[in-house]
Amino acid sequence: MPETHGRAALRGFRDGLPIGLGYLAVAFSLGIQAKHLGMTPFQGFLVSLLCNASAGEYAGFTAIAGSAALAELALVMLVANARYLLMSAALSQKFHPDTPFFHRLLVAFDVTDEIFGLAIARPGYLDPFYLYGAFILPLMGWSSGTALGIVMGSLLPARVVSALSVALYGMFIAVIIPPARKSRVVLLLVLISFALSWLCGVLPGLSSLTGSAKVIVLTLVLAGAAAALFPVEEEGGDDRAA
Repeated sequence: MPETHGRAALRGFRDGLPIGLGYLAVAFSLGIQAKHLGMTPFQGFLVSLLCNASAGEYAGFTAIAGSAALAELALVMLVANARYLLMSAALSQKFHPDTPFFHRLLVAFDVTDEIFGLAIARPGYLDPFYLYGAFILPLMGWSSGTALGIVMGSLLPARVVSALSVALYGMFIAVIIPPARKSRVVLLLVLISFALSWLCGVLPGLSSLTGSAKVIVLTLVLAGAAAALFPVEEEGGDDRAA
């Protein structure tokens, strides 16, 4: 029996809980930076609500601190968040061909690394309402964490704020471990991605690339190689939809 939209949203809400908690913790440090720019808690909340992207917001705040022009700020945000273009393109293949465009547009609003990991790990076609449910707590956690960081960040010791950032990495590992345990191919690709990420940080030329540019290059290389060497057999449309 196909899952209803309500049940799909509830499942997404449950799966998004650890992501929301991780975002709440990590956004504290973002709030501290926003406080240095003179932002109010409401302004910090609104910015994070409309731009749920850690690297993008950090880059944007850095550009604002340097009195960058609006065109320069827009370019910085585009480069820092460019990897989400690839994620959105990959995620679009998880929807049934009959999925209306407005659902695809709404889902694209909050494609993050962790939510993308959740979505890709789901078998078969995705119900957009699953992602709507998964968005709620991460959005609230990220925006609320930024506001709380502005209010309370200056009162916490620097070591405490730094320690809070570890939560996001632990949460992301929890997202990729289950599919890696089920598939040796996924496990191999995860290990290779770790090794190549390290090499990109130390090799001349590659080390000068931005973090977002490195993610784009590695994604294209690994995804292209995996698609060529380990193609996934398509199941029947009715089976996948079910």
